[in-house]
Amino acid sequence: MIKNVKNVKIFTGTSNVSLANRIVKHLGVPMGQSEVLRFADGEVLTKIQETVRGCHVFIIQPTTEPVNESLMELLIFIDALKRASADQITVVMPYYGYARQDRKASPREPITSKLVANLLTTAGATRIMTMDLHANQIQGFFDIPVDHFKALPLLAKNFIEHGLKGDNVVVVSPDIGGVKRARQLAKWLDCKIAIIDKRRPKPNMSEIMNIIGDVKGKTAIFIDDMIDTAGTITNGAQAIMDMGAIASYACCTHAVFSGPAMERLEASPLKKIIITDTIEIPEEKKISKIKILSVDKLFAEGIKRVIEHKSISELFEINQ
Repeated sequence: MIKNVKNVKIFTGTSNVSLANRIVKHLGVPMGQSEVLRFADGEVLTKIQETVRGCHVFIIQPTTEPVNESLMELLIFIDALKRASADQITVVMPYYGYARQDRKASPREPITSKLVANLLTTAGATRIMTMDLHANQIQGFFDIPVDHFKALPLLAKNFIEHGLKGDNVVVVSPDIGGVKRARQLAKWLDCKIAIIDKRRPKPNMSEIMNIIGDVKGKTAIFIDDMIDTAGTITNGAQAIMDMGAIASYACCTHAVFSGPAMERLEASPLKKIIITDTIEIPEEKKISKIKILSVDKLFAEGIKRVIEHKSISELFEINQ
């Protein structure tokens, strides 16, 4: 509960209303009154239906599918709040879209994660709260404070509670870039890691070249920041099982689940896929293999600490 809510207002966009409602419930404050409308040609109109003058305003809006619609809605929402004389505008983006394009991997490519950072700042955001960016350095694309939450403690707790730790477990990184994330989970689970060496001939397509590490006779836990079309995870799970693993699980923060993802996950040897609700999952994608952990309490506590000017670094630890 927030003690002084007089000058605090919390609003939500349309991309993950259920998560936003759970966050305000934990905080004990009412959801701000607003309306998002669309003209016949698709243009977005946001109406703030209560005063925000001089207030610290939080707008909860992950940029989920349809990504461009969600992003544009967020930018227009920020602009409306700024023009209504809000004192501070904190954008709560559990999922930061366009984060995968964080560098020029080949000539004449855009760096869209920087572009989105510029758009948010120019629109009027004064602070960003997000979770598990595709690359940590994206925080440096902003000239305003960024609170970068981690779902890793939440995921680790789940596996520990189910006895998946110790020498009989191996944490698998689906690529070289995810090794640091895998090492952090392995540290908490007191086990070793394995790495899949893959190449990506084009977006949303991967080919496994080699597996580094011992997986024979062990339960493998894949970890990634997101699962999109699920090609990497499902191919990796099959390769691990072919090398003698006795079971395989997967976990990620952002369940993008595009295109053939659900069919691939359903047909894969994965026993369970642990995800969070940074992205709202429609009912038709909630297959029996999926387990959803909520980040509502984490973001609620983060918002509370920002309002009360307290440290939020403690929230990144597993014992919270």
